[in-house]
Amino acid sequence: MRTDKIRILRKSKINAEIKVTPDKSITHRAVMLASISSGECIIHNPLKSKDCYSTVNALKSLGVKIVEDKNNFHIYGVNMEGLCSPKEVIDAGNSGTTVRLLCGIIAGNEIEVKIIGDDSLSRRPMKRIIEPLRLMGVTIDAKEDNYLPLVIRGTKNLKSITWENKIASAQVKSCVLFAGMYAEGVTIYKEPILSRDHTERMLQYLGVKLSIKDTVFSIRGKVKKIKPFEILVPADPSSASYFIAMAVLLPNSSLVIKDVCVNPTRMGFINVLLKMGAKITLSNLRILYNEPVADIVVKSSKLKSIKIEPDDVPAMIDELPLLAVVATQADGVTEIRGAGELRIKESDRIKTIVSSLQHLGAKIIELEDGMIIMGNTTLCADSDNLELDSYNDHRIAMSLAVAGSICHNSFVITNAGCVDVSFPGFWDLYKSL
Repeated sequence: MRTDKIRILRKSKINAEIKVTPDKSITHRAVMLASISSGECIIHNPLKSKDCYSTVNALKSLGVKIVEDKNNFHIYGVNMEGLCSPKEVIDAGNSGTTVRLLCGIIAGNEIEVKIIGDDSLSRRPMKRIIEPLRLMGVTIDAKEDNYLPLVIRGTKNLKSITWENKIASAQVKSCVLFAGMYAEGVTIYKEPILSRDHTERMLQYLGVKLSIKDTVFSIRGKVKKIKPFEILVPADPSSASYFIAMAVLLPNSSLVIKDVCVNPTRMGFINVLLKMGAKITLSNLRILYNEPVADIVVKSSKLKSIKIEPDDVPAMIDELPLLAVVATQADGVTEIRGAGELRIKESDRIKTIVSSLQHLGAKIIELEDGMIIMGNTTLCADSDNLELDSYNDHRIAMSLAVAGSICHNSFVITNAGCVDVSFPGFWDLYKSL
C-alpha cells in the first residue's frame, strides 16, 4: 500500500475490538538487555518497526546474534563486556532511544563506535548523555559537542557518579543506569519528576541490584552477568491513544483495545482524558514480566477543558499533539504548559500541530512551551485540496488522522509513511474501522 499520501475521510462511529502494536519502549530495552545477557533470550511479540530495527541492527553490528521468526526475536547474549567494535558506522535512523540507551551499554565495553542518524535525529541534543558518560570516564566526540555524528569509546574502568538531571528523561536515566551496571561502586541518578520506568522494572525483573526512592535511583555496578530471560511485550499505550481518542470523540462509539501496557508512568493521556470526562475503564488487569497489562474499554464522551501543568508532561509527552486535537472538541479552553521538549522531537511538535490544526479551522495559539486551544470547534479544511505535511513525524501524522476522523471535509496527509517508525500497519487498522 502506497503511504506517502493518505486521504483522510470523516468517520461516523467506531464499534470494535482491536489490538495495536507492541510497546516500542519495552522492545528497545528488552533487545538491549538480552544482547548483554549470558545466553539465549526470547522476546515474544516484539515491535517490528523502523525504530526497533535500528536497535536490532546496531546490536548485530556489535557482534550479537539475533534470529527473527514470525512473532519472536531469539537473541544470543554476548555477556556484559562481550560487544565488539563494528566494521562500519552504526546508523540509528530516526531513533533517539537507540542512540541514547545504547551509549550507556557501549560505555562499559572497550570498543569504539561511530553513530549517525537521519536529518531529524541529527538535530536532536545528545549533550544530555555526553556529560554524565564523560564523568564516568568515557571518551565521546560529537558535532558541536551535542549532535550526531557521535564517536564513543568505552572503557572497562567506568567510575560511578551521582547525576542530577534538570529534566525528566527516561532515555537519559536509562543511559546512566545502563552505564552504572559496569561502573565501580554505586551510581545514583536523580530526576525532578518520575519519567517512564520500563528500564527500572526490567532491571529489577532480571535481578539487577537497583534501589528506588521517589525519583532517586541507585544501581550497584560491576554486575557479573544478566541471566537469560523470556519476555512477552504488551501493546503500546502510545499507539493505543490514537484509537482511544477517536472512540471518545466519535458519537455512539465503543472500543476495546486488548492487552495494553498500563504502566502508571505511561497513563498520563488516559488520566487526563478521565479528568476531562472521558468514559474509559480497564478490565482484565494483571502483571506480566513486572509490567501491568489490561484491556482498555472506551465509549464516546462529552469532554470539558483542562490545564496541563509541567508536572503532567512527562507521563504524556508523546500524546500532547493528540491532546491538542481532542481539546478542540472539549467545552472551554485547554492550556498546555511546560512542554518545551516537544520542540526537539522528530519535528518541532508545538509548531507543527498548531499550524496543521489552524488549517482545519482550530482556534489554537502557539506558546513557547505549549499551546492554548479553544474548544467546541467544528473542524473543516480551509481548502478543498488541502495537503498537510507530517514533517516525517509519526506522532504528527497519527494525530492528524484523528483530526481527520472528525473533520467535516477530507484532506490529504503527505509523508504519511513515517508512521512505520512506531506503528507499522497504522493506516490499515485506521481504514478498517
